[in-house]
Amino acid sequence: MLKTLPRQAEIGAIRTLLRRNPVVALLGARQVGKSTLAREVAALHGGPVHHFDLEDPEVLVRFQEPMLLLRRLRGLVVLDEVQRTPEIFPVLRVLADRPGTPARFLVLGSAAPELLRQSTESLAGRIALRVLGGFGLDEVGAPAMEDLWVRGGFPRSFLAEDAGASLAWRRDFIRGFLERDLPGLGIRAPRETMGRFATMLAHFHGQTWNSSEFARAFGVSDHTVRRYLDLLTGTFVVERLRPWSENVGKRVVRSPRVFLADTGVLHALLGLGTLEDVESHPKVGASWEGFAASAVRRRLGAHPEECWFWGTQSGAELDLLVVRGRRRLGFEMKRTAVPRTTRSMHIAREDLRLDSLTVLHAGPETFDLPGGIRAMALSRVLVDLEPLPR
Repeated sequence: MLKTLPRQAEIGAIRTLLRRNPVVALLGARQVGKSTLAREVAALHGGPVHHFDLEDPEVLVRFQEPMLLLRRLRGLVVLDEVQRTPEIFPVLRVLADRPGTPARFLVLGSAAPELLRQSTESLAGRIALRVLGGFGLDEVGAPAMEDLWVRGGFPRSFLAEDAGASLAWRRDFIRGFLERDLPGLGIRAPRETMGRFATMLAHFHGQTWNSSEFARAFGVSDHTVRRYLDLLTGTFVVERLRPWSENVGKRVVRSPRVFLADTGVLHALLGLGTLEDVESHPKVGASWEGFAASAVRRRLGAHPEECWFWGTQSGAELDLLVVRGRRRLGFEMKRTAVPRTTRSMHIAREDLRLDSLTVLHAGPETFDLPGGIRAMALSRVLVDLEPLPR
Protein backbone atom coordinates (compact mmCIF):
# COMPACT_ATOMS: atom_id res chain seq x y z
CA MET A 1 0.00 0.00 0.00
CA LEU A 2 1.16 3.54 -0.77
CA LYS A 3 2.79 5.59 2.00
CA THR A 4 1.92 8.99 0.54
CA LEU A 5 -0.36 10.21 -2.18
CA PRO A 6 0.07 13.78 -3.41
CA ARG A 7 -3.08 15.48 -4.67
CA GLN A 8 -1.66 17.73 -7.36
CA ALA A 9 -4.96 18.46 -9.11
CA GLU A 10 -6.53 19.66 -5.86
CA ILE A 11 -3.49 21.78 -5.02
CA GLY A 12 -3.61 23.41 -8.44
CA ALA A 13 -7.35 24.09 -8.19
CA ILE A 14 -7.04 25.75 -4.78
CA ARG A 15 -4.11 27.91 -5.87
CA THR A 16 -6.10 29.06 -8.88
CA LEU A 17 -9.08 29.96 -6.70
CA LEU A 18 -6.85 31.90 -4.32
CA ARG A 19 -5.48 33.98 -7.18
CA ARG A 20 -9.02 34.89 -8.22
CA ASN A 21 -10.76 35.31 -4.85
CA PRO A 22 -9.88 36.98 -1.55
CA VAL A 23 -11.46 34.10 0.40
CA VAL A 24 -11.52 30.40 -0.50
CA ALA A 25 -13.43 27.86 1.59
CA LEU A 26 -12.17 24.29 1.41
CA LEU A 27 -14.97 22.13 2.79
CA GLY A 28 -15.21 18.41 3.41
CA ALA A 29 -15.68 15.72 6.02
CA ARG A 30 -13.39 15.50 9.01
CA GLN A 31 -10.12 13.65 8.34
CA VAL A 32 -10.55 13.87 4.56
CA GLY A 33 -7.21 15.66 4.17
CA LYS A 34 -8.08 19.37 4.21
CA SER A 35 -5.33 20.38 6.66
CA THR A 36 -2.70 18.38 4.80
CA LEU A 37 -3.75 19.95 1.53
CA ALA A 38 -3.67 23.44 3.07
CA ARG A 39 -0.12 22.86 4.29
CA GLU A 40 0.93 21.79 0.80
CA VAL A 41 -0.68 24.89 -0.71
CA ALA A 42 0.99 27.08 1.92
CA ALA A 43 4.39 25.54 1.15
CA LEU A 44 4.06 26.75 -2.44
CA HIS A 45 2.94 30.24 -1.47
CA GLY A 46 5.48 32.90 -2.32
CA GLY A 47 4.95 35.09 0.73
CA PRO A 48 4.09 35.08 4.44
CA VAL A 49 1.81 32.32 5.72
CA HIS A 50 -0.20 32.35 8.95
CA HIS A 51 -2.01 29.25 10.19
CA PHE A 52 -4.64 29.11 12.94
CA ASP A 53 -6.31 25.95 14.22
CA LEU A 54 -9.64 27.11 15.65
CA GLU A 55 -10.03 23.89 17.62
CA ASP A 56 -7.00 24.87 19.73
CA PRO A 57 -8.23 26.55 22.95
CA GLU A 58 -5.21 28.87 23.03
CA VAL A 59 -5.94 30.02 19.49
CA LEU A 60 -9.60 30.60 20.35
CA VAL A 61 -8.53 32.92 23.17
CA ARG A 62 -6.59 35.00 20.66
CA PHE A 63 -9.65 35.14 18.42
CA GLN A 64 -11.84 36.90 20.96
CA GLU A 65 -11.12 40.03 18.90
CA PRO A 66 -10.59 38.55 15.41
CA MET A 67 -10.47 41.91 13.62
CA LEU A 68 -7.57 43.12 15.74
CA LEU A 69 -5.66 39.91 15.08
CA LEU A 70 -6.32 39.46 11.37
CA ARG A 71 -6.23 42.95 9.94
CA ARG A 72 -2.47 43.34 10.44
CA LEU A 73 -1.61 40.07 8.65
CA ARG A 74 -0.29 39.90 5.09
CA GLY A 75 0.06 37.00 2.67
CA LEU A 76 -1.88 33.75 3.08
CA VAL A 77 -3.98 33.22 6.20
CA VAL A 78 -5.24 29.68 6.86
CA LEU A 79 -8.13 29.25 9.29
CA ASP A 80 -8.71 25.59 10.13
CA GLU A 81 -12.05 24.20 11.41
CA VAL A 82 -13.81 27.49 10.83
CA GLN A 83 -17.21 26.01 11.68
CA ARG A 84 -16.18 26.46 15.33
CA THR A 85 -16.35 30.25 14.94
CA PRO A 86 -18.93 31.13 12.27
CA GLU A 87 -19.03 34.69 13.63
CA ILE A 88 -15.71 35.28 11.89
CA PHE A 89 -17.31 35.53 8.44
CA PRO A 90 -18.51 39.15 8.77
CA VAL A 91 -14.93 40.06 9.77
CA LEU A 92 -13.59 38.33 6.66
CA ARG A 93 -16.02 40.33 4.53
CA VAL A 94 -14.50 43.59 5.77
CA LEU A 95 -10.95 42.31 5.31
CA ALA A 96 -11.70 40.97 1.83
CA ASP A 97 -12.83 44.42 0.69
CA ARG A 98 -9.59 46.22 1.56
CA PRO A 99 -7.82 47.92 -1.36
CA GLY A 100 -4.99 45.87 -2.85
CA THR A 101 -6.05 42.64 -1.05
CA PRO A 102 -3.09 42.51 1.37
CA ALA A 103 -4.14 39.04 2.58
CA ARG A 104 -5.98 36.10 1.12
CA PHE A 105 -7.82 33.68 3.36
CA LEU A 106 -8.06 29.91 3.02
CA VAL A 107 -10.72 28.69 5.44
CA LEU A 108 -11.21 24.99 6.14
CA GLY A 109 -14.50 23.62 7.37
CA SER A 110 -16.21 20.32 8.09
CA ALA A 111 -19.72 21.62 7.55
CA ALA A 112 -21.56 22.75 4.45
CA PRO A 113 -22.43 26.44 4.03
CA GLU A 114 -25.98 25.74 5.20
CA LEU A 115 -24.59 24.79 8.63
CA LEU A 116 -22.00 27.58 8.62
CA ARG A 117 -24.97 29.96 8.36
CA GLN A 118 -23.27 33.30 7.79
CA SER A 119 -20.64 32.34 5.22
CA THR A 120 -22.57 32.64 1.98
CA GLU A 121 -24.52 35.70 3.14
CA SER A 122 -21.58 37.64 4.58
CA LEU A 123 -19.14 36.81 1.81
CA ALA A 124 -21.37 36.75 -1.25
CA GLY A 125 -19.26 37.64 -4.28
CA ARG A 126 -16.03 37.35 -2.32
CA ILE A 127 -15.73 33.65 -1.52
CA ALA A 128 -15.11 30.58 -3.68
CA LEU A 129 -16.18 27.19 -2.36
CA ARG A 130 -14.47 23.88 -3.08
CA VAL A 131 -15.53 20.58 -1.58
CA LEU A 132 -12.76 18.05 -0.99
CA GLY A 133 -13.74 14.41 -1.12
CA GLY A 134 -11.64 11.40 -0.26
CA PHE A 135 -9.17 9.88 -2.68
CA GLY A 136 -10.69 9.09 -6.04
CA LEU A 137 -9.94 6.59 -8.75
CA ASP A 138 -8.20 9.36 -10.66
CA GLU A 139 -5.74 9.72 -7.76
CA VAL A 140 -5.07 6.13 -6.75
CA GLY A 141 -5.19 4.56 -10.21
CA ALA A 142 -7.16 1.62 -11.62
CA PRO A 143 -4.91 -1.09 -10.09
CA ALA A 144 -5.94 0.07 -6.60
CA MET A 145 -9.65 0.24 -7.46
CA GLU A 146 -10.77 -2.64 -5.23
CA ASP A 147 -8.86 -1.30 -2.22
CA LEU A 148 -10.44 2.11 -2.79
CA TRP A 149 -13.90 0.57 -2.98
CA VAL A 150 -13.51 -1.53 0.17
CA ARG A 151 -11.55 0.95 2.32
CA GLY A 152 -13.02 4.18 0.99
CA GLY A 153 -11.21 7.39 0.20
CA PHE A 154 -10.28 8.76 3.62
CA PRO A 155 -6.47 8.98 3.45
CA ARG A 156 -5.73 7.17 6.71
CA SER A 157 -8.15 4.40 5.86
CA PHE A 158 -6.94 3.89 2.31
CA LEU A 159 -3.24 4.12 3.24
CA ALA A 160 -3.49 1.87 6.32
CA GLU A 161 -0.98 -0.96 6.51
CA ASP A 162 -3.63 -3.70 6.27
CA ALA A 163 -7.37 -4.30 6.12
CA GLY A 164 -7.68 -4.65 9.89
CA ALA A 165 -5.98 -1.32 10.56
CA SER A 166 -8.14 0.34 7.94
CA LEU A 167 -11.38 -0.96 9.46
CA ALA A 168 -10.23 0.03 12.96
CA TRP A 169 -9.54 3.57 11.77
CA ARG A 170 -12.97 3.86 10.18
CA ARG A 171 -14.68 2.62 13.32
CA ASP A 172 -12.77 5.19 15.36
CA PHE A 173 -13.75 7.87 12.84
CA ILE A 174 -17.44 7.01 13.15
CA ARG A 175 -17.23 6.98 16.95
CA GLY A 176 -15.45 10.33 17.04
CA PHE A 177 -17.87 11.84 14.56
CA LEU A 178 -20.84 10.86 16.70
CA GLU A 179 -19.29 11.70 20.08
CA ARG A 180 -17.36 14.91 19.27
CA ASP A 181 -17.99 16.36 15.84
CA LEU A 182 -21.78 16.52 15.85
CA PRO A 183 -21.95 17.98 19.40
CA GLY A 184 -19.24 20.47 18.35
CA LEU A 185 -21.64 21.80 15.73
CA GLY A 186 -24.33 22.29 18.34
CA ILE A 187 -26.16 19.08 17.40
CA ARG A 188 -27.75 17.64 20.52
CA ALA A 189 -29.18 14.38 19.23
CA PRO A 190 -28.10 11.46 21.45
CA ARG A 191 -25.05 9.55 20.22
CA GLU A 192 -26.88 6.23 20.34
CA THR A 193 -29.74 7.63 18.27
CA MET A 194 -27.46 9.07 15.59
CA GLY A 195 -25.46 5.83 15.57
CA ARG A 196 -28.60 3.78 14.94
CA PHE A 197 -29.68 6.27 12.30
CA ALA A 198 -26.33 6.00 10.48
CA THR A 199 -26.44 2.20 10.60
CA MET A 200 -29.98 2.18 9.25
CA LEU A 201 -28.86 4.48 6.44
CA ALA A 202 -26.10 1.99 5.61
CA HIS A 203 -28.71 -0.72 5.09
CA PHE A 204 -30.75 1.78 3.05
CA HIS A 205 -27.75 2.87 0.92
CA GLY A 206 -28.69 3.64 -2.68
CA GLN A 207 -32.45 3.51 -2.13
CA THR A 208 -35.09 6.18 -2.49
CA TRP A 209 -35.53 8.16 0.71
CA ASN A 210 -38.70 7.49 2.68
CA SER A 211 -38.90 9.68 5.77
CA SER A 212 -42.09 8.00 6.99
CA GLU A 213 -40.42 4.58 7.02
CA PHE A 214 -37.48 5.92 9.03
CA ALA A 215 -39.78 7.81 11.38
CA ARG A 216 -41.77 4.67 12.15
CA ALA A 217 -38.57 2.72 12.81
CA PHE A 218 -37.37 5.35 15.30
CA GLY A 219 -40.71 6.24 16.81
CA VAL A 220 -40.23 9.93 16.00
CA SER A 221 -41.75 12.43 13.59
CA ASP A 222 -40.97 12.78 9.89
CA HIS A 223 -39.55 16.22 10.68
CA THR A 224 -37.03 14.73 13.12
CA VAL A 225 -35.65 12.13 10.71
CA ARG A 226 -35.43 14.75 7.96
CA ARG A 227 -33.40 16.90 10.35
CA TYR A 228 -31.06 13.98 11.08
CA LEU A 229 -30.59 13.43 7.35
CA ASP A 230 -29.89 17.14 6.82
CA LEU A 231 -27.25 17.06 9.56
CA LEU A 232 -25.40 14.08 8.09
CA THR A 233 -25.63 15.59 4.61
CA GLY A 234 -24.36 18.93 5.89
CA THR A 235 -21.30 17.26 7.40
CA PHE A 236 -20.50 15.41 4.14
CA VAL A 237 -21.20 11.93 5.55
CA VAL A 238 -24.32 11.40 3.45
CA GLU A 239 -25.06 12.36 -0.15
CA ARG A 240 -28.46 12.85 -1.71
CA LEU A 241 -29.01 12.37 -5.43
CA ARG A 242 -31.98 14.42 -6.53
CA PRO A 243 -34.78 13.03 -8.72
CA TRP A 244 -35.16 14.36 -12.25
CA SER A 245 -38.81 15.37 -12.52
CA GLU A 246 -39.09 16.90 -15.96
CA ASN A 247 -42.58 16.35 -17.31
CA VAL A 248 -42.33 13.54 -19.84
CA GLY A 249 -45.94 12.47 -19.51
CA LYS A 250 -45.25 9.85 -16.84
CA ARG A 251 -45.52 9.64 -13.09
CA VAL A 252 -41.97 9.94 -11.80
CA VAL A 253 -40.25 9.31 -8.47
CA ARG A 254 -39.88 12.60 -6.62
CA SER A 255 -37.85 11.61 -3.57
CA PRO A 256 -34.02 11.62 -3.56
CA ARG A 257 -31.79 8.61 -3.31
CA VAL A 258 -29.48 8.54 -0.29
CA PHE A 259 -25.92 7.22 -0.14
CA LEU A 260 -23.18 7.06 2.44
CA ALA A 261 -20.68 9.37 0.78
CA ASP A 262 -17.72 7.05 1.45
CA THR A 263 -17.93 3.33 0.76
CA GLY A 264 -15.35 2.63 3.46
CA VAL A 265 -17.63 4.22 6.07
CA LEU A 266 -20.57 2.29 4.59
CA HIS A 267 -18.68 -0.97 4.95
CA ALA A 268 -17.59 -0.16 8.51
CA LEU A 269 -21.20 0.51 9.52
CA LEU A 270 -22.09 -2.87 8.00
CA GLY A 271 -19.16 -4.57 9.77
CA LEU A 272 -17.31 -5.43 6.55
CA GLY A 273 -13.52 -5.28 6.58
CA THR A 274 -12.29 -7.23 3.53
CA LEU A 275 -13.17 -7.60 -0.12
CA GLU A 276 -14.48 -11.10 0.64
CA ASP A 277 -16.74 -9.66 3.36
CA VAL A 278 -18.13 -7.04 0.98
CA GLU A 279 -18.69 -9.43 -1.90
CA SER A 280 -20.68 -11.83 0.28
CA HIS A 281 -22.97 -9.14 1.71
CA PRO A 282 -26.48 -8.39 0.38
CA LYS A 283 -25.55 -4.70 -0.09
CA VAL A 284 -22.64 -5.47 -2.42
CA GLY A 285 -24.55 -4.31 -5.51
CA ALA A 286 -25.68 -1.04 -3.97
CA SER A 287 -22.20 -0.37 -2.61
CA TRP A 288 -20.54 -0.97 -5.97
CA GLU A 289 -23.13 1.11 -7.82
CA GLY A 290 -22.56 4.10 -5.54
CA PHE A 291 -18.80 3.73 -5.90
CA ALA A 292 -19.05 3.55 -9.70
CA ALA A 293 -21.36 6.57 -9.86
CA SER A 294 -18.92 8.58 -7.77
CA ALA A 295 -16.03 7.63 -10.09
CA VAL A 296 -18.08 8.73 -13.10
CA ARG A 297 -19.00 12.08 -11.56
CA ARG A 298 -15.39 12.80 -10.66
CA ARG A 299 -14.11 11.81 -14.08
CA LEU A 300 -16.68 14.01 -15.81
CA GLY A 301 -16.00 16.91 -13.46
CA ALA A 302 -19.75 17.10 -12.81
CA HIS A 303 -21.02 19.39 -10.08
CA PRO A 304 -23.64 18.11 -7.60
CA GLU A 305 -26.30 20.38 -9.09
CA GLU A 306 -25.72 18.70 -12.50
CA CYS A 307 -26.36 15.16 -11.22
CA TRP A 308 -29.72 13.41 -10.92
CA PHE A 309 -31.40 10.04 -11.00
CA TRP A 310 -34.62 9.25 -12.79
CA GLY A 311 -37.34 6.75 -12.08
CA THR A 312 -40.98 6.24 -12.97
CA GLN A 313 -43.77 4.70 -10.93
CA SER A 314 -43.95 1.94 -13.56
CA GLY A 315 -40.37 0.84 -12.83
CA ALA A 316 -38.22 2.43 -15.56
CA GLU A 317 -35.16 4.13 -14.09
CA LEU A 318 -31.73 5.58 -14.72
CA ASP A 319 -29.03 5.43 -12.03
CA LEU A 320 -27.28 8.67 -12.99
CA LEU A 321 -28.28 11.53 -15.26
CA VAL A 322 -25.70 14.27 -15.81
CA VAL A 323 -27.02 17.49 -17.35
CA ARG A 324 -24.69 20.29 -18.41
CA GLY A 325 -26.13 22.92 -20.67
CA ARG A 326 -27.94 21.11 -23.47
CA ARG A 327 -26.04 17.84 -23.00
CA ARG A 328 -27.67 14.90 -21.24
CA LEU A 329 -25.56 11.88 -20.38
CA GLY A 330 -27.09 8.74 -18.89
CA PHE A 331 -25.31 6.06 -16.85
CA GLU A 332 -26.38 2.69 -15.51
CA MET A 333 -24.23 0.82 -12.96
CA LYS A 334 -24.23 -2.98 -13.15
CA ARG A 335 -21.95 -5.18 -11.04
CA THR A 336 -21.62 -7.85 -13.67
CA ALA A 337 -18.96 -8.84 -16.20
CA VAL A 338 -21.60 -9.44 -18.89
CA PRO A 339 -23.87 -6.36 -19.08
CA ARG A 340 -26.96 -6.46 -21.26
CA THR A 341 -29.42 -3.86 -22.41
CA THR A 342 -32.83 -3.71 -20.76
CA ARG A 343 -36.18 -2.27 -21.69
CA SER A 344 -35.70 0.30 -18.91
CA MET A 345 -32.52 1.59 -20.60
CA HIS A 346 -34.28 2.11 -23.92
CA ILE A 347 -37.18 3.89 -22.21
CA ALA A 348 -34.78 6.19 -20.36
CA ARG A 349 -32.85 6.98 -23.52
CA GLU A 350 -36.00 7.91 -25.40
CA ASP A 351 -37.93 9.71 -22.66
CA LEU A 352 -34.94 11.74 -21.42
CA ARG A 353 -33.59 12.45 -24.90
CA LEU A 354 -30.11 11.31 -23.87
CA ASP A 355 -27.07 12.19 -25.95
CA SER A 356 -25.47 8.96 -24.76
CA LEU A 357 -26.16 6.03 -22.45
CA THR A 358 -23.29 4.14 -20.85
CA VAL A 359 -23.45 0.99 -18.73
CA LEU A 360 -20.59 0.83 -16.18
CA HIS A 361 -19.76 -2.78 -15.40
CA ALA A 362 -17.26 -4.90 -13.45
CA GLY A 363 -15.72 -6.68 -16.44
CA PRO A 364 -12.37 -5.84 -18.08
CA GLU A 365 -13.42 -4.40 -21.47
CA THR A 366 -15.33 -1.53 -23.05
CA PHE A 367 -17.58 -2.41 -26.00
CA ASP A 368 -20.79 -1.47 -27.81
CA LEU A 369 -24.20 -2.89 -27.00
CA PRO A 370 -27.27 -2.94 -29.28
CA GLY A 371 -29.23 0.28 -29.65
CA GLY A 372 -26.28 2.64 -29.51
CA ILE A 373 -25.56 1.91 -25.82
CA ARG A 374 -21.97 1.56 -24.65
CA ALA A 375 -20.73 -0.88 -22.00
CA MET A 376 -17.71 0.53 -20.18
CA ALA A 377 -15.45 -1.26 -17.72
CA LEU A 378 -15.19 0.75 -14.52
CA SER A 379 -11.48 -0.03 -14.45
CA ARG A 380 -11.16 1.85 -17.77
CA VAL A 381 -13.25 4.90 -16.87
CA LEU A 382 -10.13 7.12 -16.74
CA VAL A 383 -9.27 6.06 -20.29
CA ASP A 384 -12.61 5.61 -22.04
CA LEU A 385 -14.70 8.42 -20.51
CA GLU A 386 -13.97 11.98 -21.59
CA PRO A 387 -14.37 14.78 -19.01
CA LEU A 388 -17.10 17.30 -19.73
CA PRO A 389 -15.89 20.54 -21.32
CA ARG A 390 -15.86 23.45 -18.89
